[in-house]
Amino acid sequence: MKYEKYLIDELGEKHPRKNQYIIDLIRAEEEAKVKVSSKDHPYNKAIEKYKKDKKELLKKAQESYKGNSSNIPSDRKLKDLYKRKFIAEAMIDFYDKNKDLSYDSELDYKLYSLELEEIPKIIDNYRDLSQSYDKAQKRLDALTNDEIGASKKKIDEDKLRLKEAYDRDLASLKESYKENIISKKAYKSEKDQLKQRFKEQNKAIEYQNPATSIKEELENLKYRMDKDLKRDLKILEGDRAELRRRTPVEVTKTSAFRSILSAPLPGLGQILNGQLIKGALFLVASLFIYLIAMPYALGFGNYQGQGLAGLINLAQGGKRLDRSILFMIEGILALVFVVLAVFILIMSFKDVRKVEKREMAGIRPNNFFETKKYITSEGFPYLITAPALLIIVFIVIVPILTAVLISFTNMDPQNQNKFNWIGLSNYLTIARGKGIAGQAFWHIFGWTIVWTLGASTLAILLGFVFALMVNNERVRGKKFFRTVYLLPWAIPAFITIMFFSIMTSRGGIITETLNSLFGIGLDIKNNTMQTRLALILLQGWLGHSYIFLLTTGVLQAIPKDLYEAASIDGATGIQRTFKITIPLVLFQIAPMLINQYTFNFNNFSIIYLYNQGGPFNPQVYGNLAGSSDILISYIYKLTMENQYQAIGAAITVFISIILIVISYFGYKNSSAFKEY
Repeated sequence: MKYEKYLIDELGEKHPRKNQYIIDLIRAEEEAKVKVSSKDHPYNKAIEKYKKDKKELLKKAQESYKGNSSNIPSDRKLKDLYKRKFIAEAMIDFYDKNKDLSYDSELDYKLYSLELEEIPKIIDNYRDLSQSYDKAQKRLDALTNDEIGASKKKIDEDKLRLKEAYDRDLASLKESYKENIISKKAYKSEKDQLKQRFKEQNKAIEYQNPATSIKEELENLKYRMDKDLKRDLKILEGDRAELRRRTPVEVTKTSAFRSILSAPLPGLGQILNGQLIKGALFLVASLFIYLIAMPYALGFGNYQGQGLAGLINLAQGGKRLDRSILFMIEGILALVFVVLAVFILIMSFKDVRKVEKREMAGIRPNNFFETKKYITSEGFPYLITAPALLIIVFIVIVPILTAVLISFTNMDPQNQNKFNWIGLSNYLTIARGKGIAGQAFWHIFGWTIVWTLGASTLAILLGFVFALMVNNERVRGKKFFRTVYLLPWAIPAFITIMFFSIMTSRGGIITETLNSLFGIGLDIKNNTMQTRLALILLQGWLGHSYIFLLTTGVLQAIPKDLYEAASIDGATGIQRTFKITIPLVLFQIAPMLINQYTFNFNNFSIIYLYNQGGPFNPQVYGNLAGSSDILISYIYKLTMENQYQAIGAAITVFISIILIVISYFGYKNSSAFKEY
């Protein structure tokens, strides 16, 4: 990297170089002359003399401050400010004389000039408040019992008169309400206002006691002393940071070597850049890398596994009690630790390199105040989401990775303790519809699609139609109907499902009633089509309450002016429904409607509780599923009841991909997401 002729500050403004040595290097390179040695260059000698003189003068100033005890205030909060003011006064002439030597000396002059201007104001403000506090404390101490007693007597008299006035006003207000002069709502409002005014006036009377008023004054002064000092110091630090942003830095290096040298040890580069607090935080991350992540990945500290190696061999050739699933889970944890370690290394490297390159361009590295300000503003979203992200990694990502990886193994009833990697065999079994676990897949998948579309669409239609009916101005008994339509949502779903399961079984009240009324022979729970139809109707009833509630909320928010304007233009009721109501409702609740479809695609409870996935048809579905099973209940039977975890995991991955694709395109094409 070559030297640039101009420097830039953090605001992007250009500044000419002051370092005469670098200027001569640039000129020598342009004119192809021999470069001057850095040690012999007069500018570098002048800089060294400046640094040496500065160090000596600072040392003398600090010793002088310590030796003059009269300059040290008794208030500990002001000690640092007095010291900074004293040193600034001692050094300002030196900085003024050398301010044109370099941008560092110029910044020193600006910072000390700022402190000489602002610190006396901060001290004077704090001192004035402190003196006011002392005076108020003396007034409190000087109060006699006679003065306090006299004030209390007057307070009691004033409170008594105020209470009498309050009772009269309250009685008058009650009389006006009884005579129907004012409404119940106005009476309640006036009564509350009267009560509030009575409390405020009572409190004001309390301040006639000089002890109470002085104590309140003392609390206020104490609060201001603390808050004003913190505010003024924060403003001062902000002004110092602004001067740093506007004053460039000039360095002689032309390569970001610190980032390369410190790459293996996060935190070292930040410390070399002068960012000590940030460096300490990254050093803590380094401890995680070298004391936790790396040892765990190599197998140290594992319960049974061997870290990343165990993820590959899955306990093959290991001890008899070793279990492949533990090797896999611990291998996944090791992989997550390694990814986090690599992420920390990359972030540290990028941070150090960015700071170095900005410094070579002229931008000063942020100090702790500036870094903290950045974190609490631009970096705040990352700060509050980082803990949640870590939790998600371990309670969501790790289980998902485990399920995905199991789908590439032969974990089945014969291979529970130890299993191997078998690649895509499970997915090929599903795709071909072969094998004891795969022969029923496509039949169940087809029924799952029909079930999802039928049950979700029916629930949406019922909820929307009922909401339209109840929100119609001509319908009476709205509260009754709203209560009835919300009952399926209020009652636990499993109770409703079990209740209908009993009533639709052989001899059940619903089955017998339908058979006697229509002269038919229904056998709902033992007939595939009848069971499927009953499930769709039952879920339509259970699911419509949620849609009804959503739609009702949207309908009540639609301005009536729209309907009135449409009526004036000659629109019929059907036209108003299709041109105004439906578009506005869909705009608001389309994402929730998509959720209904994805929910029913995985609605395990109703399928299993109603008929355990039956009726069973071994010729089509084998012994692992029934004719009303959907994919999620099929997975349950494969994994929990029959120990086919690998094929179940493969179907789970298949389902997840389908739902992700459907949800993505559904949300992407909904009006609500397009608008916002």
